[in-house]
Amino acid sequence: MSNTNEFSSLEGLATHLRDKLDPEKGNKKYLLLFAYNGTGKTRLSMSFKEASKHESGRDTLYFNAFTEDLFSWDNDLASIQESDSQRVLKLNADSRFFAGLQELEMDNRIRPLLQRYADFDFKIDTNNWTVSFNREVTNDESSETIEDIKISRGEENIFIWCFFLAVAQLAIDEQEAYDWVKYIYIDDPISSLDDNNAIAVASHLAQLLIKPSKIKTVISSHHTLFFNVLWNELNDKKKCQPYYLSNDSNSKGYNLRYTNSTPFFQHVALLKQLHEAAESDNLYTYHFNILRNLLEKTATFHGFKNFSACIKKDNDDPEDIVHARMINVLSHGNYSLFDPVEMLDENKQYFKKILEDFMTNYRFNPELFPKQTDKNIEEST
Repeated sequence: MSNTNEFSSLEGLATHLRDKLDPEKGNKKYLLLFAYNGTGKTRLSMSFKEASKHESGRDTLYFNAFTEDLFSWDNDLASIQESDSQRVLKLNADSRFFAGLQELEMDNRIRPLLQRYADFDFKIDTNNWTVSFNREVTNDESSETIEDIKISRGEENIFIWCFFLAVAQLAIDEQEAYDWVKYIYIDDPISSLDDNNAIAVASHLAQLLIKPSKIKTVISSHHTLFFNVLWNELNDKKKCQPYYLSNDSNSKGYNLRYTNSTPFFQHVALLKQLHEAAESDNLYTYHFNILRNLLEKTATFHGFKNFSACIKKDNDDPEDIVHARMINVLSHGNYSLFDPVEMLDENKQYFKKILEDFMTNYRFNPELFPKQTDKNIEEST
């Protein structure tokens, strides 16, 4: 049975995900989707949310780029009489996301979460639907609190994320204000975090989600480390399933590939993609981008300054002419995934040689990369 499902639309894919979480169909509790930016992750999260309106009404608490739009800065300088330093973050009072704001002491629920990641504090004005921020600044032996500060974009993102976590906790605890939530859908919460915080965010999120609850969860991300930490934390063959989501350049649709019950690693998935493309001779110029990305990360890991160190030099090329040519084709530029152009035959040969030498020098599990000839032999016997 194939591990890949093909979908002609995001609506069809969203329905498939809902079926996976349905107690009478798939009965999964967590679905993890790895996908690159531009694949359609955010649109998929909205299609998933919209699907509920055709079934039983609104049922999805989601975090994505649209969640951030529920928060906006009051930048009307005309309303600030003496200085432009007093800024507030406005909340969209019409959204059900803030249903428990006035009754459930959201300040006290958000603050412990925020203190894990940030050094600023906040106050929520439930009458005016605004948030003001402050920070304690230490000078020598004294300290003072600076009120009404404008926090950075990254700090704003983490505040909104902690706000969402507090709301998600209320939904998981079945608070009346959020008893409509059946699903939580999270798309890329950590675009501006470093690796240390990515690990912390993934771990804290997993700790929240594994609590006993009727709520099912879908998480999509382009961040490899975040994805892997979540998989390791939520790894339960019966409840959690990891997938790789990609565009289908031929059908203009989407492929959802189940990555089996082994930990998902981006570099292995990419290497398999390149290997299969090389074996089938279905090579496009954007494959150079993917291969170079792998070589650069490998070079960094092994302490080299340049990806060219991972390209094998041949004894029969004493002047490094072929070696220089291979580096040149990899350095040529950025090729678009959305306007695929097939490689020239000469460049296909260079690509295959670089890839084969790389996989020989840096050994990977050969069972993950079957030769096309082996497949043909199996099919004929």
